[in-house]
Amino acid sequence: MASVLVLYHSQEHGNTKAMAEALAAGARKAGAAVSLMNTNEGRLDIERFRLADAVAFGTPDYYSYLAGGLKVFLDDWHIAKQAKPEGLTGKPYGLFYSHGGGGAVRGPLVKLFQGIGTLVGDVVESKGAPDQKALDACGKLGRDLAAAAAK
Repeated sequence: MASVLVLYHSQEHGNTKAMAEALAAGARKAGAAVSLMNTNEGRLDIERFRLADAVAFGTPDYYSYLAGGLKVFLDDWHIAKQAKPEGLTGKPYGLFYSHGGGGAVRGPLVKLFQGIGTLVGDVVESKGAPDQKALDACGKLGRDLAAAAAK
């Protein structure tokens, strides 16, 4: 069974969490085992990342940049990649984010995660609380990641 890791940050409004849960539901519906991790609740062990067949990253837009917990993950990933790159690159991955009106985090998000592997599907955006269209797009991204992970 393919595994999909959904690493995201969500706290105050829960908008990014709602998107992460919709993505996870889509991946599960497509037959993947899914693990959700909110960086607001802890730091991801890089060994857990190595084991995932595909991964999704989600963040709110914080002053046109991603959440600190995801930046910490990227720092950990980069350091681990230098020492032992196996299982840290070449992964299918997806991106999603929420924002209150700017949405400028999209640029840094796309750029910073490109070393992970191959971007799957469209980057999903939600202004404020995700509407049904955004949730459906997250579900589709989850299904697409599950399919990519199974290859």
